[in-house]
Amino acid sequence: MADAIVLEKVTRSFGEFVAVRDLDLVIPRGKLYGFIGPNGAGKTTTIRMIMSILFPDRGRIEVLGHGSALEAKDRIGYLPEERGLYKKMRVNAFLSYIARLKGHDGANLGRRVTEWLAKVGLAEVAGKRCEELSKGMQQKVQFVAAVIHEPELLILDEPFSGLDPVNMRLVRELILEQHRRGATIIFSTHVMAQAEQICDHVVMIHKGSKRLDDTVRDIRARFDPRTILFEPLDPGASLAPIEALPAVRGVAQSAGVSEISLREGADPAQALQAITAAVPPARLELRRPTLEDVFVQIVETEEGETSALRAALRADAVVGAGA
Repeated sequence: MADAIVLEKVTRSFGEFVAVRDLDLVIPRGKLYGFIGPNGAGKTTTIRMIMSILFPDRGRIEVLGHGSALEAKDRIGYLPEERGLYKKMRVNAFLSYIARLKGHDGANLGRRVTEWLAKVGLAEVAGKRCEELSKGMQQKVQFVAAVIHEPELLILDEPFSGLDPVNMRLVRELILEQHRRGATIIFSTHVMAQAEQICDHVVMIHKGSKRLDDTVRDIRARFDPRTILFEPLDPGASLAPIEALPAVRGVAQSAGVSEISLREGADPAQALQAITAAVPPARLELRRPTLEDVFVQIVETEEGETSALRAALRADAVVGAGA
């Protein structure tokens, strides 16, 4: 069976700006891949090229065994980053129309629309115009439009935009349901914690280039823990002795807990012993590296970017959560 998506040396520029550079990528059928990276990394441009909305300056793209997504459009579901509803149409009519465009027509279409609206908690808005809905409601309607025809390939660009935590959880479960059904899924996000919760394989993109392409499990196995969570036994104790340790790069406060970052090459076990000897702890534990930690570590090693990049990622996450 052919892979769901193949990209070979794909490059796309906008004037002098190179948005995607020499991107190679293979996504097998039935997998759930996350595209992660900060805003402006090249994720949406890559998705738009996969969807044949944009075309590469050079390189080859194959989608579901075809040279263009347009040749397999009825087998693809797409939730774009920007809103794509017909504002004056009523919700049930809009979803029926989209389903028919994708070849899903028949006596049960009305019932299917009703069932999906109930599943996402929007049964009462079926007769409303799309423009009357809140941003979160519109996002859920767009999600239903992407999956109502049960696509083989589902591409979701920032699917949690505009959703509150309860609806984020609902949509996350529906995405996993589509994956269990057998759909190949690409999920793009700049909020890396979301990818950790939902993806089994991630592609990290930064400045238009792929920096990592591996399973979440293997990524965590390859990158040593670099952060220790610490609370002193004496709340008033100075942390200066810890900051002076050779293995410690820095100490920062986060949610009332000190995060001790280790220098490259430092042995975590030895660092734990040294910290315990320097300041008696009430709490001391290694924090499992997150995808954000891994991403920052990769970029720091290659480009020397550190705190500014992490701050940008966290700012993006706050904006994404509050959108």
